[in-house]
Amino acid sequence: MAVNLDEAALLQAEREFRESHPEYETTSRCDELREKDFARLDAADHAYLDYTGGGLYAASQIARHQQMLADNVFGNPHSVNPTSLAMTDLCEQARKRVHKFFRASEEEYAVIFTSNASHALKLVGESYPFGPGDHYLMTFDNHNSVNGIREYAKARGAAVSYIPLALPNMRTPMSEFRNYIRDNRTGNNDLFAYPAQSNFSGVQHPLEYIGEAQAEGWDVVLDAAAYVPTNSLDLSVHKPDFMALSFYKMFGYPTGIGALVAKRSKLAKLRRPWFSGGTITVASVQGDRYYMAEGEAAFEDGTLNYLTIPAVTIGLDYLDEVGMENIHERCCCLADWLLHELPKIRWSNGRPLARIYGPCTTNHRGGTVTMNFYGPNGEVIDHLRVEEEAARDNISIRTGCFCNPGGGEVALDLTENELVGCFTQPHIVESAKFTPEDFRMCVDGKSTGAVRVSFGLASNFRDAYRFVQFARRFVE
Repeated sequence: MAVNLDEAALLQAEREFRESHPEYETTSRCDELREKDFARLDAADHAYLDYTGGGLYAASQIARHQQMLADNVFGNPHSVNPTSLAMTDLCEQARKRVHKFFRASEEEYAVIFTSNASHALKLVGESYPFGPGDHYLMTFDNHNSVNGIREYAKARGAAVSYIPLALPNMRTPMSEFRNYIRDNRTGNNDLFAYPAQSNFSGVQHPLEYIGEAQAEGWDVVLDAAAYVPTNSLDLSVHKPDFMALSFYKMFGYPTGIGALVAKRSKLAKLRRPWFSGGTITVASVQGDRYYMAEGEAAFEDGTLNYLTIPAVTIGLDYLDEVGMENIHERCCCLADWLLHELPKIRWSNGRPLARIYGPCTTNHRGGTVTMNFYGPNGEVIDHLRVEEEAARDNISIRTGCFCNPGGGEVALDLTENELVGCFTQPHIVESAKFTPEDFRMCVDGKSTGAVRVSFGLASNFRDAYRFVQFARRFVE
């Protein structure tokens, strides 16, 4: 159960917060929706601080979708019967709604529905025409679903490179980025991938990377999964060749639906390694031939998750109703307050409790703050212990490396020699298995993960205040 707060102290802290962040007042619409659509949070006295892990759905979203299902008869698309046509129309409406939300021209971009952002990235990786002499380039700071594309590249003889991150701000220096994209362009099919916002640190990497890399001849994959829940992205201005996202991170429901938003001109160069139901115009058993469909259809395997796709339209409508600028402003204000309050929490000898990864301002940073807690003698406090104690206070945070090993390795000061030494131990090589406990033994004395707090649409000051009070108890 949550620990009782000193309500008078909370009210005073909120008054001071609002005085120092007057722009927060412009986001009052979020408070109204917190009471109406997310009342379950306060009813359960729950502080939800894991929006980068998954967004929360609004009660009205669920009601609208449920009513749609209750009032209609829907069938599997890919047919001309009435129930099929009704659902086909709703799926196409959702596709158009995605175009509109991201200001993406329907003539220029295709919207391919996937199961999530990882599935969208896999479609690119398995189909991109890597070959000897080509190059796959990434930043250190990438989700594993982006890192995983390297296995397709290596299997086909392409080179693989990473652009390093620089401490303490966890950014790639612009000069380093420009050197890499200029010096590593080697073939006809060179692919550069990076996140608009780090799912590890919350750092936002420049969208200008897209145009600069394309000018040097690279195709560009933008991982937008952590960025688009709290930031507007205009594809009429910044035009990646491929963009991956998950809708549940934006508005909580439905899960199991993501999208690959891809330039139609670049889809034409992809070569899928198989075909399936829905992706072909004709396939023959005796003739041993198949002919792929064009555009989106060639990449949507089998039957779409058609009953939940209309909920994407409902979710995007909801975000527009709230206003992305309101969500962005609210998350920035709360993150800024947290970034200023955490360093004030110190042990009696003056040592800080929290070490924050990335910049300590909200300049080019999202509503995510990642840290570790350290004891009075500088020893790391196990992130799993922090998460367990937060759970006892009914606070939802997330710990670990968040499927972002590059960001974690840089932040946690894990060196190449340490990691190579880990992976080449005889019992690891022999068993071909590697457990979290093996990792802990390898880097004894260093953290193997971090603590991540992330804000979203329904966050309020009370949530942030509760986390700070929770952290303060470690030194008290």
